[in-house]
Amino acid sequence: MAELYVIRHGETEWSRDHRHTGRTDVPLTPRGEEQARLLAAELAGRDFALVLVSPALRARRTAELAGLVPPGWPDAAQEDAPKAELDPDLWEWDYGGYEGITTARIRQDRPGWYLWRDGVIPGDAGHPGETVEQVGARVDRVIARVRPIVAGQDVAVVAHGHLLRVLTARWLGLAPRDGRLFRLDTGTISALGFEHGEPVIRRWNAPVRERAR
Repeated sequence: MAELYVIRHGETEWSRDHRHTGRTDVPLTPRGEEQARLLAAELAGRDFALVLVSPALRARRTAELAGLVPPGWPDAAQEDAPKAELDPDLWEWDYGGYEGITTARIRQDRPGWYLWRDGVIPGDAGHPGETVEQVGARVDRVIARVRPIVAGQDVAVVAHGHLLRVLTARWLGLAPRDGRLFRLDTGTISALGFEHGEPVIRRWNAPVRERAR
């Protein structure tokens, strides 16, 4: 049965430190690169009809180390590789004025603040901010692309934590803000699919086994 593989990129310094990382292009940490390499064993042998990747460096590097795209992609040729594309709709939630700031710090000024309920404040020109409904509109476009393919062939999406949580909610027919229900860690694999023709979660937040550090 075909599935939509939902892959969150490996660890970055900002994800490790719980800083909201939207459009800032933070690279993977050494641990994040190890997580991405370990994903390769989990994904080996899968015949993906399409691989969609966020334009962010952390997502592109994860896709490369996980064996989903060739080294040097997207500039390198894709001979003998599945069809792969950068999809700007897969950028992480634009956190606006909360970019790079932790929830704990935000709550010093806004006690009880909760991203999924209270949203973000506008930032600078590079980080204007988004509502959860705007993120939902982006993932709806992604779902419209992949759903007909997943009816018969596997697809992989490599992107970001909050974005993929919203995508999962929308896959299930839930409101975008219901992405709050689906915790998602770095360097993990999840799978969405169908049961009796209805959308379901088939696997969620599955970690890879890391070497002791």
